[in-house]
Amino acid sequence: MEQPKGVDWTVVILTCQYKDSVQVFQRELEVRQKREQIPAGTLLLAVEDPEKRVGSGGATLNALLVAAEHLSARAGFTVVTSDVLHSAWILILHMGLVLDIYYQGTEAEIQRCVRPDGRVPLVSGVVFFSVETAERLLATHVSPPLDACTYLGLDSGARPVQLSLFFDILYCMAENVTREDFLVGRPPELGQGDADVAGYLQSARAQLWRELRDQPLSMAYVSNGSYSYMTSSATEFLHSLALPGAPGAQIVHSQVEEQQLLAAGSSVVSCLLEGPVRLGPGSVLQHCHLRGPIHIGAGCMVSGLDIAHSEALRGWELHDLVLQGHRTRLHGSPGHAFTLVGRLDSWERQGAGTYLNVPWSEFFKRTGVRAWDLWDPDTPPAECCLPSARLFPVLHPSRDLGPQDLLWMLDRQEDGGEALRAWRASWRLSWEQLQPCLDRAATLASRRDLFFRQALHKARHVLEARQDLSLRPLIWAAVREGCPGPLLATLDQVAAGAEDPGVAARALACVADVLGCMAEGRGGLRSGPAANPEWMRPFSYLECGDLAAGVEALAQERDKWLSRPALLVRAARHYEGAGQILIRQAVMSAQHFVSTEPVELPGPGQWVVAECPARVDFSGGWSDTPPLAYELGGAVLGLAVRVDGRRPIGARARRIPEPELWLAVGPRQDEMTVKIVCRCLADLRDYCQPHAPGALLKAAFICAGIVHVHSELQLNEQLLRTFGGGFELHTWSELPHGSGLGTSSILAGTALAALQRAAGRVVGTEALIHAVLHLEQVLTTGGGWQDQVGGLMPGIKVGRSRAQLPLKVEVEEVTVPEGFVQKLNDHLLLVYTGKTRLARNLLQDVLRSWYARLPAVVQNAHSLVQQTEECAEAFRQGSLPLLGQCLTSYWEQKKLMAPGCEPLAVRRMMDVLAPHVHGQSLAGAGGGGFLYLLTKEPQQKEALEAVLAKTEGLGNYSIHLVEVDTQGLSLKLLGTEASTCCPFP
Repeated sequence: MEQPKGVDWTVVILTCQYKDSVQVFQRELEVRQKREQIPAGTLLLAVEDPEKRVGSGGATLNALLVAAEHLSARAGFTVVTSDVLHSAWILILHMGLVLDIYYQGTEAEIQRCVRPDGRVPLVSGVVFFSVETAERLLATHVSPPLDACTYLGLDSGARPVQLSLFFDILYCMAENVTREDFLVGRPPELGQGDADVAGYLQSARAQLWRELRDQPLSMAYVSNGSYSYMTSSATEFLHSLALPGAPGAQIVHSQVEEQQLLAAGSSVVSCLLEGPVRLGPGSVLQHCHLRGPIHIGAGCMVSGLDIAHSEALRGWELHDLVLQGHRTRLHGSPGHAFTLVGRLDSWERQGAGTYLNVPWSEFFKRTGVRAWDLWDPDTPPAECCLPSARLFPVLHPSRDLGPQDLLWMLDRQEDGGEALRAWRASWRLSWEQLQPCLDRAATLASRRDLFFRQALHKARHVLEARQDLSLRPLIWAAVREGCPGPLLATLDQVAAGAEDPGVAARALACVADVLGCMAEGRGGLRSGPAANPEWMRPFSYLECGDLAAGVEALAQERDKWLSRPALLVRAARHYEGAGQILIRQAVMSAQHFVSTEPVELPGPGQWVVAECPARVDFSGGWSDTPPLAYELGGAVLGLAVRVDGRRPIGARARRIPEPELWLAVGPRQDEMTVKIVCRCLADLRDYCQPHAPGALLKAAFICAGIVHVHSELQLNEQLLRTFGGGFELHTWSELPHGSGLGTSSILAGTALAALQRAAGRVVGTEALIHAVLHLEQVLTTGGGWQDQVGGLMPGIKVGRSRAQLPLKVEVEEVTVPEGFVQKLNDHLLLVYTGKTRLARNLLQDVLRSWYARLPAVVQNAHSLVQQTEECAEAFRQGSLPLLGQCLTSYWEQKKLMAPGCEPLAVRRMMDVLAPHVHGQSLAGAGGGGFLYLLTKEPQQKEALEAVLAKTEGLGNYSIHLVEVDTQGLSLKLLGTEASTCCPFP
């Protein structure tokens, strides 16, 4: 189900009561925007109130004016115009009082609002102004005395006026309010003042009545909503942060090494907890970096402590306490202060009062602290309360302060009064005195630093523990906030120290993501070549298995490519190339399952011919692709198929007297399009360049062990010594390039099978499947195992690989009801779309998304594997409609895995065919090639040709018959006279 789309705000304004907060909160808004929590095009403004007490209404009018000014300037106007409001969504956030319409209402007033369920509607603080109302309100900024609500009026010398958003601006629109009552009323936030102030306010209200009275005021009641008031109660504050009754702990933006020590109902926010840190039920940790052993009991909140403060907490078991570390600025000097209070302490001035959850008398008795330590002798008893008590040290004459300078009050130790003397020797402030000294900028900066510290620990843990969590949000945050260096260093460390090539490859892919992000969408496409000579030294270390040296050399080279976007993108490509080397080494482990048996060597000139069907994938594709095949585990259901009655893929090989390799690629008949003669090892050097002529055939000779390309012996010496001559190898395919039917992998299998037999060895089909994996890594094309499983093995089968190395593929034949294969043949068709797919770019995009562990891709990959088993069951039942559903779902999964794999012309063709089929999908990776259909009626080739002929713009398409092949790979020896090929010159 599609999630509802939120509002894309044009402007977000935060009103600030204090001048020193404006820059701090402006930067914090911009940080949120860099982290993509706010759309990039949204204008962000932190706006200082014109006067400290202009009221919520005045602050709203001033904020609306500032927004209109900025939007007018952005639109090219030189004066403020309300026209800009017509296309704008403006969000104004107030940092001020929360009021309800009946402020301290009487019992009778409250009873009038009671609903049938016994509850009353509460003002939530959310107010929506229509464009017309916003224009009317904006127009008042030039009308005295309302102009004094804005900075323009104050800059012009106007006398400040205080307005309430609810009791002035909104109240005048209420239906039952009369003009007389409105003019004489006083908003509760104004308080009791002189008559002159009241008269000034009356004039302002009269202006509001004239402008806004005819605007309708309505209410949206949220029936299942509730309102949480921010009070001075620590208990209520903890309740809003923790989740009482929850089955586990809530962990947000935190890295916790021993999560089992967090009690149910506790909460950890933006923390890094190393070692055994125990947290009791209902307790909250915020913005802390702690190293255990530490025990924080039930009902506590601990905030703002760093690792240096961990020692002070050891040995204590805190209960029902609030311990906070604060960044301060005293007389211009930065500092660190701590406060400790009880969860149950009252912050009200009246009443007996408590501290650390006990009466003051008990506190004095326990600690030795006296009243004169906390309050001046002439302080009235009513003022001797917790907010005014000078409890909290902020400066000691000889040492740094820490939590221990307050924790001693919980249980006075036998220290001869040393703690009390140190406390008395410190300069101490009350909570009221401390508030103006809090450094908001330093606090937010320290929290940001801690966020990245815990994030780096989390990144290391996610990679080393092989977790399916995406690091891309962290990458974006680190780059956009200007600190990618520590993240790159962490990724380097993980890659260099990894024992698993999969972990190292993912870490290198994350480095590529960081570099790509640093390019900020400039510098070209992420996919591209990765063979610049400058990067060959680090690549050579990786090829030799020296991971640590390779990662270090990569980092050294990387530093030279950071100056501009184009270089960053090219560096990212080379990091992905480095990752491909590690993938290749992991897949090479499939060699463990390649074995051959010696047989009689065919005579010179005797042809060995291998032929294969194509393959059609019905479910699970992409899950067979390294690294998914060995990190997730793959499962693919494929069919071996003949196209128009023919097995379209094959190879033949024979021994020749000349100590050379003769290679031919092209049609099966005599007119070979490409002929290559290799007379020395240098002629084979391009075996790892997929687009080089004959590269696949050269790689086949190397993987078959016929030629050792790094041997000290020359090519002719190797061939004469082992075989008494050379070899001739021809390969062919009757399918178009980019067909999606697995041609290249199946072709590699036929070439290997023919070569091995010509060399006097026989290889089993399952061994051949793994040999093709090896060959494609040698060839550097990568690729999975589904193509060779689908074409080399007969009929309908499921191939599977487990989430482990070495990579092993196991194949299970799917048994279908009698007669179902023929029924399937009657309903299965291939349509050549006329479009050639670009599988390599698709593959790079998929691997990039997988290594980033994008949640949608991870979930889709699991679904691919799961649906393969469901598809196999549909075959066992012999149900064409169920198979059609599998195909339709499979195509949606392919599109999610590789966006862009469905060209518009193909979509148009599929739409035209949809009424006639149970299901359809492009073969292989998509993007073009063949479309396969499961028709509702049998033998529909001519009928569908007629349907497509009536559709314009489909291009050069063709429809082909297809049938399940029950033979798979066939291998036969022919006599020397059976050759119909042209001899090599």
